[in-house]
Amino acid sequence: MRILLIEDDRKIAEYVAKGFTEAGHTCDVIENGHDALFHATREPYDVLVVDRMIPGLDGLSLVKAIRAAQVRVPAIFLTSIGGVDDRVEGLEAGGDDYLVKPFAFSELMARVNALGRRPPVSEQKTVLKVADLEVDLVKRRVTRAGQTIDLQPREFTLLEVLMRGEGRVLTRTMLLELVWDFHFDPKTSVVETHISRLRTKIDKPFDVQLLHTVRNTGYSLHAPR
Repeated sequence: MRILLIEDDRKIAEYVAKGFTEAGHTCDVIENGHDALFHATREPYDVLVVDRMIPGLDGLSLVKAIRAAQVRVPAIFLTSIGGVDDRVEGLEAGGDDYLVKPFAFSELMARVNALGRRPPVSEQKTVLKVADLEVDLVKRRVTRAGQTIDLQPREFTLLEVLMRGEGRVLTRTMLLELVWDFHFDPKTSVVETHISRLRTKIDKPFDVQLLHTVRNTGYSLHAPR
């Protein structure tokens, strides 16, 4: 793989780059966000490893800019900022994974390898359809019966997860992990609130209900049976 490491701590950068090289990969190291944006949007990298606290353009802004440029290369944040909200913020910015310092290189390598095995976006399904509901993952556009539906970013992610699991029952715990990256129960009604908002937008204006509540279990999105 060809890896771009964006890290301004030279000791960490040298250590990580050496590990990648010894594992048989090519690793370019860049210390600031502006240069990283230039290279990431012009060179064919397989994985980006991004520190959040870098000069010029911080890691979050960097990944957002890369995604805005329609570059879909997988990105993992490698950072000392490790709160739950920070991890959620990183994933919402367009990151695919998040690893907190201090870290074991073996874990970083395993995560990078996992990201590198993902098929290119061109091989992935970019349009999801259930009945007359359609989600364009590249254009971030949702339509039903030809009508455009405006969703907030979290609502879009929730709908994507439900559509990818078409016909399956997804529990509250599963949705917390897949949509919010919570591996614990925050004891809030965040799932129920977003399901209600989503249902109002994709179901209530139409004759046929697609989003179903499975009592005492979870939620399922599917066409009428």
